[in-house]
Amino acid sequence: HKTTMGDEVFPDSVKDFVFDLHDASRRSFIASEEQALYSGTFRETTAKYFPNVAWPSPAAISSECGGDELFLALYNELTLRHLQSVKRPNVNDRIEGWHAYRELFDLLLKEAPEDGAEVKSANLYLIPEWCFDILHEFLYQFQGFCQFRTTTYCAAAKTADEPEKRSANVSDALELLGQNRDAWAVETVLFYLHRLVAVGTQKNASATYRYLAYFSSVTLSRLECLLGDYKASIDALDVIYDSKAELIAVGEDMKTPEELVHGVFPARLSLAYHSGVSYLMLRRYKDSGAMLGSICLFMQRGFKTGQLRKIPGSEQFNKLFDRMIALLAIISHICPAPILDDSIASIVHDKHANNLSKIEAGEEGYEDLFVFACPKFVNPAVPDYSQALKPGCESTPYGQDAYKLQVKQFMNEMETHATLRKMRSYMTLYTSIGVEKLASFNDMKVEQFESWLTCLKHKMNQLENNNKVGTAMDIHYYVADNIVHVDEAEKVRRFENFFMKQIQNNDDVLRQLEAIKIEL
Repeated sequence: HKTTMGDEVFPDSVKDFVFDLHDASRRSFIASEEQALYSGTFRETTAKYFPNVAWPSPAAISSECGGDELFLALYNELTLRHLQSVKRPNVNDRIEGWHAYRELFDLLLKEAPEDGAEVKSANLYLIPEWCFDILHEFLYQFQGFCQFRTTTYCAAAKTADEPEKRSANVSDALELLGQNRDAWAVETVLFYLHRLVAVGTQKNASATYRYLAYFSSVTLSRLECLLGDYKASIDALDVIYDSKAELIAVGEDMKTPEELVHGVFPARLSLAYHSGVSYLMLRRYKDSGAMLGSICLFMQRGFKTGQLRKIPGSEQFNKLFDRMIALLAIISHICPAPILDDSIASIVHDKHANNLSKIEAGEEGYEDLFVFACPKFVNPAVPDYSQALKPGCESTPYGQDAYKLQVKQFMNEMETHATLRKMRSYMTLYTSIGVEKLASFNDMKVEQFESWLTCLKHKMNQLENNNKVGTAMDIHYYVADNIVHVDEAEKVRRFENFFMKQIQNNDDVLRQLEAIKIEL
């Protein structure tokens, strides 16, 4: 077989793959067969025939699936996703990707049953991994387009006074962006995600549409986090944690929505990371620490066993693990209440002890940690491209620097915590102390210090997952007759973590012993 082929000439194995994938997704609905085709055969065929080039066009293989419009749209998305992973997409590729996703989602929504309508049998089956990959890539391309748009504008603006120095690529990209102002419009992206959630949570929704709904909510949470709407990011996950949600058939098993998401590790990782960032920015430090700490503990065990290396895209897991550890360093420093497992706390200390000691000494350190750990925030506003061509224009369009805005917001909050941390350190030394004396320790006047005492309570009070207001403090205090009375928070002695850790250590030792080959 030829390895360099046009759309009209390709190996029989490609035809067989397309025919079998269409059969598995539209007729037989056998999850194990589709899993093998999607996760195995597609990657093997790509590596053999199309490592750095495009797959045959949908038109060229349409005869293998009887011209099925929805399947051709799924095939188009799958192959474009591969192509964009092996080449740097230009403006045309990005716009083509937008139209491919619009066509796919329009067809999916068109085939979805109306709410309350009787459904005799399903007409589509996609495995959970495929559903998540579609939605994950959809948002990845949206994020990339927003960044590309700003980069192109800035490159054009820098040469506005000397247009002869502007490259042809920048000029062409700016012109195409101006002609396609509705490409990757955030309101349309939000519309598709919300519609997929709504359609998939209907009582008559098939398994595939339910998968799409719950993974759309994970994607929606990520999008809202990137836009800086942290409350909406957390609210988007409500459908996953709905205790009244019906179980979903996944292969031969019945799972809750949360178990479905946890069964696709990249989805679980995306949910944990972006909700962890959102909780942090909402000052819900205990929830953020619990969310990030649990996923980091799971990943630490997965790295030891090698389980995570078998998952496609595993090369990104180490990077995201390091970013989450940096977020946990921030959280553990500003939230005195113990929230981390000992093994994760040890990793946090080993990696970021220097940064935290700088902060204690009054130097800057939070910003470096947050800049390293935060997601790449985007601003979806479309700039006026014509302004980039006018001499003397600003190199960055107004409001486009979303990243710096979020960092500034975070640092404003951390500046307050520097004063509060100093106050708390003095209060832990006393059971009672005069307000005037405590104010002098903190270099403040009494009138000013009284408001800071209230501020510390306010900043550490936070809504928790049970929708009750709790506190992230490890001390209790109140003021009576100008005396601050302090007592330690009641410590709940927990023994199960110790035993679980020892059991895990024992399992690790046994596994290592079993791996030793003894020759007699």
